Formats: sequence, structure tokens, C-alpha cells
Amino acid sequence: MSRNTRINLLLLLAVAALAVLPLALGLGDGKEEPFAGSDGEAETAITEIEPDYEPWFAPLYEPPSGEIESALFSLQAAIGTGFLAYYFGLRRGRRQGEERARAELGTAPEEPAGSSGSSPGNSSDGRAASGSAPADAAAAPSAGAPAGPGATGGSAGRAV
Repeated sequence: MSRNTRINLLLLLAVAALAVLPLALGLGDGKEEPFAGSDGEAETAITEIEPDYEPWFAPLYEPPSGEIESALFSLQAAIGTGFLAYYFGLRRGRRQGEERARAELGTAPEEPAGSSGSSPGNSSDGRAASGSAPADAAAAPSAGAPAGPGATGGSAGRAV
């Protein structure tokens, strides 16, 4: 079993424990609504302290039942999770694409140094005929060629 599989199984077990343990241990027993939200708990605490308290604001929409309210909350959480999963997946995909592109550029087959054979697309002096520089040209410019951005030493970038 790989390390990632073990970690995933442990995380799944922890989530299951978080869901089952409160029910198994009876943490909600003795209450009218055993697992009510914090808004309801706060309202109960405030009315116990000051019975004449009037809320400053009223909700824009009051669902007809607690089940509908819970369903709307779950829908909101699912939509938010979808957005986060899309964002992190997009970031990971872009990073993997960049790494793959760098690996392909770094492992491109190169001609032997003494080879003067003329393959299609290469001129006899080692420069690409299409105007693009060879993969190793950026790392080590040839002797006598100007270096740096905007250098005018080859046929790259010039109209023919």
C-alpha cells in the first residue's frame, strides 16, 4: 500500500469518526434540537440574559422549515467547494503543464557538436532556419555573437 493511499484512508477514517462519535457518545441528548446551529444557540442565550431584546435586523428569507434551511446551507457549501476544487485543480494543471513543457525543452535531442550535416530546418552554422534559436543558445551564446535582449547577431527576428 502506497503512502498516499494510507494517508487517504486515515483521513477518511478521521472524517467518519467526526460524524459518528457525537451521535454514539450522545452529545446532543437532553436538548430540544440536539445539533442546532450557533445562531439559534446565541439567540437562546441572549433571550435568557435579556428577555426584552429586539434584533436589529431580520433575515431576508426565512425558510419554512429547518430541513429546507439545512438543504440550502448544504447547497451553498457544495457550490463553494466546487469553486475551490476548480481553482486548485486549475492551478495544479497549469503547474504540471509548465513542468512538462520545461522537461520537454530540457530533454530535446541535440545534434553532436562536430556534426555539420544539414538536416531540414537547420542551417550549416547550427542556427535554425525558421528564425528560432536552438535550445542551448540561451544558456551559452556562440563565440562572437552579441548576447542579451535585443542583440542583433543572427537572423532571428529579422524580416527576410
